[in-house]
Amino acid sequence: MAYLVKRAGDRVEIRESRSTPKGPRSRRLASFVGALTPGVLAEASARAAGRFDPAALERRARVMGIPVALRAPETEARALLRRLRRDDPVDPVIAGLVVRALDDVATAPVPESLEEVSEWIGASPAQRGAALRDLLDTFGRIAASRPPRRARPRESFPRFSSGERAAAS
Repeated sequence: MAYLVKRAGDRVEIRESRSTPKGPRSRRLASFVGALTPGVLAEASARAAGRFDPAALERRARVMGIPVALRAPETEARALLRRLRRDDPVDPVIAGLVVRALDDVATAPVPESLEEVSEWIGASPAQRGAALRDLLDTFGRIAASRPPRRARPRESFPRFSSGERAAAS
């Protein structure tokens, strides 16, 4: 039976328990940082000696707050798309072979909102973080250049009357 264990540093392990004459033992099937991907599940499945249920591991990962990637990240395709978006030179023969190979692949229409942000598909987390910091820095400069907003006058709480005043009335 396979199960998930969180370790230090955002590392997660897929482990398998088994019974031995000396008692229960556990061994690591796979280890990953970040999202649980089909590649990690395939690696763990190949090393598992007993029953292996990837769907149960995905459900457990969601319960534990571990992100689950339903598809492989397709890093090579993302890198090629990034190069094409930057207008890097590509060998025409290789381009022709890629186009021919993609003819048989099922495609889906790209929404307009994704077309505008497609340059970020191949960006690394460091590049995305740098862009976010630049955006927040720009917002900070804009906010600092504006005059302060008019603050509402503070409402004072009603005074409680003391017992002396109530007795004098």
